[in-house]
Amino acid sequence: MLASQRRAQILAELDRRGSVRVSELVRILGVSDMTVRRDLDALQAEGELHKVHGGATRGADRATDEPGYAAKSGRQQSEKEAIATLAATLVEPGSAVAISAGTTTHALARHLVTVSGLTVVTNSVWVADSMHDAARPDVTVLLTGGLRTPSDALVGPIAINTLRSLHADVLFIGVHGMDEGTGFTTPNLMESETNRALVACARRLVVVADSTKWGVLGLSSFAHLGDADVLVSDVGLPAEARRVLSEQVGELLLVDPADGAVQAG
Repeated sequence: MLASQRRAQILAELDRRGSVRVSELVRILGVSDMTVRRDLDALQAEGELHKVHGGATRGADRATDEPGYAAKSGRQQSEKEAIATLAATLVEPGSAVAISAGTTTHALARHLVTVSGLTVVTNSVWVADSMHDAARPDVTVLLTGGLRTPSDALVGPIAINTLRSLHADVLFIGVHGMDEGTGFTTPNLMESETNRALVACARRLVVVADSTKWGVLGLSSFAHLGDADVLVSDVGLPAEARRVLSEQVGELLLVDPADGAVQAG
């Protein structure tokens, strides 16, 4: 296969999935790790992709880039579903649960509809709709209100003021990126402020983030890695990320999308 053909296939995979790992490209293209990395270097130089730890994401991935909900929902679907399934097991019946906006947290909400007696606080229309559509009379859903972002988070002063008066047992929060130096980040300043209010209202913080979020930087940090009591991700997380996160978060849980097997970080 010619270099131009390989690179076209790499871009096709990125268009389809949003991000891809080097190990996956080695398998798909049938070439060496070194060849894949050279192709990624060339495509990055052309501005076609952005290299991250262990792989690449589509486009320049600027700190202010904020993909819409529809764009994000098609990415890493099996990983997000596996993460959501595992995260749901951390919720006890009768809990007060705060849930941020995001595609992974929306997947989580679909699993939580079977847990009895929940009070759910959320700034996500998608999460609120999932809980409401389940028609559970024993489940109470509180939607914060606020301004709606491209990723369908409700943010700003109305959301923040609402959250300041509430107290949750646990918060499940999705992230745009996570990094050793910047912690957990988002590209949206108002969403960052609202996320801080979510973190402040909960006794326990659980971050749900697939492995492609490692090394991605959003414009604004809203929490340190060490603020997370639990981080639920997938087994695609690079070794260096596992080391850093194991040292800083309270508990690191990694799930294999293929079979649901769970590893402690």
